[in-house]
Amino acid sequence: MRLVGSDSESVAAHYAQRDLEQTILTALTATGIDLNQLRAEDLAPIDEFHIGGRKATLEFSRQLGLDESHQVLDVGCGLGGPSRCLATEFGCQVTGIDLSAEYCRTAQMLGQRLGLDSRVSYQQANALDLPFPDARFDFIWTQHASMNIADKTRLYTEMRRVLKPGGRLAIYDVLAGEGGAVHFPVPWARDPVISHLISPQQLRETLVELDFEILSWQDSTEKGRSWFRRMGAKIKQQGLPRLGIHLLLGADFGLMAQNQVRNLEEDRIALIEAIVRRPVA
Repeated sequence: MRLVGSDSESVAAHYAQRDLEQTILTALTATGIDLNQLRAEDLAPIDEFHIGGRKATLEFSRQLGLDESHQVLDVGCGLGGPSRCLATEFGCQVTGIDLSAEYCRTAQMLGQRLGLDSRVSYQQANALDLPFPDARFDFIWTQHASMNIADKTRLYTEMRRVLKPGGRLAIYDVLAGEGGAVHFPVPWARDPVISHLISPQQLRETLVELDFEILSWQDSTEKGRSWFRRMGAKIKQQGLPRLGIHLLLGADFGLMAQNQVRNLEEDRIALIEAIVRRPVA
């Protein structure tokens, strides 16, 4: 989703949003949701900022064997939807990092409103220089995060460093497809300057070179296409919902969404879900 790279100022500008907390609370109220009875599911239309939404988070996370004993790092946590989902579903402790201080403040506020502040926490941090000691986490979770980072080797080296031996890294990411250059704007970049996609093969080679063990590798591109088709039909019939990702992306959300679908349909981007492990020794 939203990480620090060498062009961090440009990335931060892309995701900048003023009065985000109030915007979300106002939209929730407009949909008839009682803020004093807020549930994690109520936030899913806006805080699961990735293809497939909350359903994709649940399906992927159930492959990991998470439980209340596990410490999890969510790299590129955004508004904290996936981290709160993991904490709610499995009882684990989740720390989220993100480039956007506004996203982190909003994530913390939402966690408090849901009564999850003892199990989730958020901080602004650089994914290329994680502010944690070696072997700190049992799992690392990252969804639609690396697209804004050019230095993939350093990114995954840092993730490996903070994983415990035997710890696992779960990656659900947008990668370069075989159909040619990406059409812009897209949700992670309005132009190619802050878009740094690599192919699935390049990702796999990078992870293997860093001594990760590949446990599972799934091409989810067609699943992503199907999800967008369903969402498009729903929006065409009902219009944009009061609460949704469009509140985060501004006036060009419509074109971003159209290009995202076009890029998927034309094989210009691919979706991969992978689980890899840091060896025990």
